[in-house]
Amino acid sequence: MIKIGNLTLENRVVAAPMAGITDRAFRLILKSMGCGLVFTEMVSDMGLIYNSNKSRQIADPSGESGPVAVQIFGSNPETMAQAAQIVETMGAAIIDINMGCPTPKIVRNGEGAALMLEPELSRKIIRSVVAAVQVPVSIKMRKGWDVEHCNYLQIADIAVAEGVTAITLHPRTRMQFFSGQADWEAITALKRHVPVPVIGSGDISKAEDAVAMIAETGCDGVMIGRAALGNPFIIRETVALLEHGHKISAPLQTEKINLAIRHLDLAIENKGESIAVREMRKHISWYTKGMPGAARLRDRINHAAARKEMMAILTGLTE
Repeated sequence: MIKIGNLTLENRVVAAPMAGITDRAFRLILKSMGCGLVFTEMVSDMGLIYNSNKSRQIADPSGESGPVAVQIFGSNPETMAQAAQIVETMGAAIIDINMGCPTPKIVRNGEGAALMLEPELSRKIIRSVVAAVQVPVSIKMRKGWDVEHCNYLQIADIAVAEGVTAITLHPRTRMQFFSGQADWEAITALKRHVPVPVIGSGDISKAEDAVAMIAETGCDGVMIGRAALGNPFIIRETVALLEHGHKISAPLQTEKINLAIRHLDLAIENKGESIAVREMRKHISWYTKGMPGAARLRDRINHAAARKEMMAILTGLTE
C-alpha cells in the first residue's frame, strides 16, 4: 500500500493523467479494474479561475468512488494556489502539480516540464499550493529538460522541503518526449534520495514490467499510462500479479468488446451522445486493434456519429 499524506491507497497501481483520455468515463473503467488511484486530465489553473465549463468538467471528481487526484498546470504561484482551492472544494483527494508535460503549447508558456528549468519558481508554486489546501499535494515530473539539465533530484529536494507528500517520476527528459528507453535507474536514485513515496512511470506495458520496476528501483508504486489505451485490463492484471502474485489470463475478445460498450455508454451518460461518440472513436479503435476485421472497420469507426453505429461495429466483431 501507499500512504500519501493522510490518504492510504488500496494498492500500488496508479493510472497516469492523460490529456484527452482520462475523463470520468475512463476513470470509472480503470477503477472497475481495481486501480488504486486515478488522475484527471491535466487542467489549466486559469481555466478553473475563469470558471470554464470545460475545465470544470475535466476537474470534477464528484460522485466517483475511491480517491481521484486532480492534476493542475500553470506557471504563476498565486493562480495555481487559487486553482488548487477550487479543485479541493470540488472533491479532489490529491492535488498534483504538472511539472512534466512536454507538449510545445504547454512549455511555451513556461508550464509543465518547463518548470524544471525554473527551480525557484517551482518552489514558489509548490509552496503556494501546499499552503492553500488541506489535501495532500504531489508533483509529477520528468528527469529534466534535456541530458544537460537532469535536475530531478534538485526539484525533488525543493518539493519535499515545501511539503509535497508524493512524487511521480517519468524518467525521460522533456526533449525525449516518449522516445528511447525510460531510465529506471533515475527512479532508484530518487527513491533513495527522498523520504516521501515515489511512483515510477515509464515503459510499463504489461504486469510483469510493474513487478520488475518495483523490484529494481524500490519505488512505492507504479504508474500505467499508454499501455491502458484499449487495454484497461492491464490494471487488473497488474494488481493481481503485484499485490497477490496471481497471473491473470489476457481477456477474451468478447470481454474486450463488452468493456468497450460499457465505456461508450459511460461516456454518453457523462457527455451526451454526440460528443461522447466522437471522443470514443479513438478508444474504440484501440479496443479493437488487432481483432480480425477491425482494420477494415477503422474508417467506419472514425465516421460513426451515433451509438447505434458504434454498436453495429462492435457487435459485428463478435459474430
